[in-house]
Amino acid sequence: MTELLTPETFPESFRDVAHLEDFMSLPTEGVVRDLNGLEGDIIILGVGGKIGVTMARMAKRAAPDKRVIGVSRFSEEGVEERLNAWGVETIRCDLLDREAVNALPKLPNVIYMAGLKFDASGREDFLWAMNTLAPQITAEAFRESRIVAFSTIHVYPWSNPLHGGVTEASPPLARPGEYANSVVGRERTFQYFSRRHGTPGRLLRFVYAIDPRYGVMQEIAQWVKDGTPIPLATGHVNIMWQGDANAQFLRTLANCETPASPINIGGPEHVSVRYLANRFGEALGREPVFEGAESDHCLLVNCDRANGLYGNPVVPMDAMIRWVADWVKEGKPIHGKPSKFQVRTGSF
Repeated sequence: MTELLTPETFPESFRDVAHLEDFMSLPTEGVVRDLNGLEGDIIILGVGGKIGVTMARMAKRAAPDKRVIGVSRFSEEGVEERLNAWGVETIRCDLLDREAVNALPKLPNVIYMAGLKFDASGREDFLWAMNTLAPQITAEAFRESRIVAFSTIHVYPWSNPLHGGVTEASPPLARPGEYANSVVGRERTFQYFSRRHGTPGRLLRFVYAIDPRYGVMQEIAQWVKDGTPIPLATGHVNIMWQGDANAQFLRTLANCETPASPINIGGPEHVSVRYLANRFGEALGREPVFEGAESDHCLLVNCDRANGLYGNPVVPMDAMIRWVADWVKEGKPIHGKPSKFQVRTGSF
């Protein structure tokens, strides 16, 4: 019988990375139901990042009779072996190589996670290739599948945090910095081929999933621990446990539309950065140091549509704060890949 993510499974803390990843890949009842109700197997393109590994494991745990294939260049040592140990098949592939992508198994359910965001200065051409050409190659190769493709909230305008966040009704727009512009290109590429070939799809505009090793909470907790001034201009954020986010990403395979349409995935609450810092200060025995003041505009999204489909996340804010505080206090391993949630220039 499949073990499910429920409040009864919550640990007080995590012993190590293996314990964390085992918990984070527990499927919800909704994931089990939706994946087993899908016709066909699942292929995850760009599986090798910090999100894809536990997502692939969750998919296999939820639907053990389905093939789950993870595709990546697998540049990080050990990732491919871990996936194989969990029953996930792996294929090495450069998604800019049309022949290699055409040779991939054409499974009916595709999650597209590939892309480039950080450290693109000096190689903007590669940024655009990964965020527009690779989607074109994928959309053409998998025209007979359904495709759930990752996007970003950085295609949205800023809004007043008192106004409830930006909904999917706002069209994507060019913002400062080439990253957001290239992701608008990614979205429009998938939508074009979805319309042209009748390919069902969704565009996941997701925001600030966290686990104790990375994300907004880990960064704020580390700043508090180190006495680093915490910038307050971006004073409110959406936050969601990575396991809950993975569950919604996978369930979106059962909620595709033609042509592909956007959906916001993230925590339903708009959380105060100052509040988080003060909570971590209490847990770590440190007084937070703040810098600046909250702006009346920041990047917040409204996730009511996803909430209506999938319900509230299983893991609440209080549990996340407790787990992250303990992880940071104990100095356990982190990814070292900042979210840069506080960056307001659009250049990452």
